[in-house]
Amino acid sequence: MTGLRFPRPVRSRYPVPVMAKRAVVLGSLGQLGTELVRDLERRGWQTWGFDRRELDITQRRAVEERIAELDPEVVFNAAAYNQVDVAEEEPEAAFAVNALAVRNIALACRQTGALLVHYSTDYVFDGRAERPYTEEDPPHPLSAYAVSKLAGELYAQAYLDRWIIIRTSGVYGPGGLRTARGNFIELMLRLAQEGKPIRVVEDHIASPTYAPALAARSVDLVERGLTGLFHIGGGTPISWFDWARMIFQVAGVRAELQPTNEREYRTAARRPKYSALSNAKIERLGLAPMPPLEEALRSYMILRRAALSARQETGAP
Repeated sequence: MTGLRFPRPVRSRYPVPVMAKRAVVLGSLGQLGTELVRDLERRGWQTWGFDRRELDITQRRAVEERIAELDPEVVFNAAAYNQVDVAEEEPEAAFAVNALAVRNIALACRQTGALLVHYSTDYVFDGRAERPYTEEDPPHPLSAYAVSKLAGELYAQAYLDRWIIIRTSGVYGPGGLRTARGNFIELMLRLAQEGKPIRVVEDHIASPTYAPALAARSVDLVERGLTGLFHIGGGTPISWFDWARMIFQVAGVRAELQPTNEREYRTAARRPKYSALSNAKIERLGLAPMPPLEEALRSYMILRRAALSARQETGAP
């Protein structure tokens, strides 16, 4: 060992059993990572969370040393490079985090016998199916970002006998209020405040996914001893334009929303026009269905208001 400082377990509001199960969450300050830490704590897991400042997952030795020192039963990898358009200019950076870093984590898990739970994306598909994608559908990525995410899936499968890969779509959660890039909801609300027309594509369909529900079902998979490839999306295929309209309706915000399409709104990276995910597999296995989209959005707004109120009371930025 090299004398690295290892953080203490995340301070939990819940009592931790003496023989608590141990988990590591990578990307612990992101929208999903925050919820994973919270859900694991609530269930009595001893949990260590790392953000990129505390652990650079592109450094193989550092990853191996930390995983070996903590000896978790499960490692959740919620860290990712997700700048889809920027990845077209810097594919190496995307591949380093989304693929080679997953190899580093998988090797560390293999050495300690830990289960790896790795998160992937609906963007591994090309969108031509025009119906929710199942785990049996063959991937066909359209961008550097999507290629890097698919490569991460393959690395996890290549180096481990036991793994969970969860593909998801358009994740949003209260943690988006703290992260630099936020989420689609925060982007829409910010643009509405500017008072200018907002143009959103109406010909791209996804299944926006509520981070607290995604985290809960991820831990359900682990606690039930299930492994393999799973799709966990929001459960409701919806265009980004209709999703934006629902956001403004639920938030009670007036905005000048205008539809556009792929032809008019060009991006550096190609995106699948239909990338909604089917949750049929997890439901067949007995996991709770994902909450209805509007219900999840209302829950998000309640938590958002509470977070903003707390921020104002403490004077935090």
